[in-house]
Amino acid sequence: MRKAELVMAIVMAVFSAYLMMKSMELPIGWIEDEGPGGGAWPFWLATIMLLSCLWIIIRWARRTSPVSQMTGVFMDQHAVRSFIMVAGPLAICIGLIHIIGIYFSIPLFLIYYLRFLGRHSWGLTMAVAIATPVVSFFFFDIAIRIVLPKGYTEPLFYPLYDLFL
Repeated sequence: MRKAELVMAIVMAVFSAYLMMKSMELPIGWIEDEGPGGGAWPFWLATIMLLSCLWIIIRWARRTSPVSQMTGVFMDQHAVRSFIMVAGPLAICIGLIHIIGIYFSIPLFLIYYLRFLGRHSWGLTMAVAIATPVVSFFFFDIAIRIVLPKGYTEPLFYPLYDLFL
């Protein structure tokens, strides 16, 4: 556990620094009469993430966090199995985004995760699986006009665009 905490903190710190540099390709400061630059949000979020990683490394060196004092194995057989049961279908979900779109792949993953892994009722599972893409559509595509990938299902959304845009 101790080694895993340090390795993950270092990997995340390097990734944070990369994101900071990448976001600086856009303005990160305040643009007069426009507001924050396009790189401001990712830059400051990555900065906070980098500072958090540095704090984890400091706590690891001091052995002040509970994880930094553990000597047990990082992932036992049950944890690996649980990881595979979530990561595999999640990878499939991400792959399906390009084929059936985000608004159909996310509900499929939610049905699998809530009903079959979480053993929630069909009522709750279907409510979440239907509400999530509907709310996401109205928030992203309609409210803030960020079009999410729809794959081959895009023609199904044309009537909605005609109605709301």
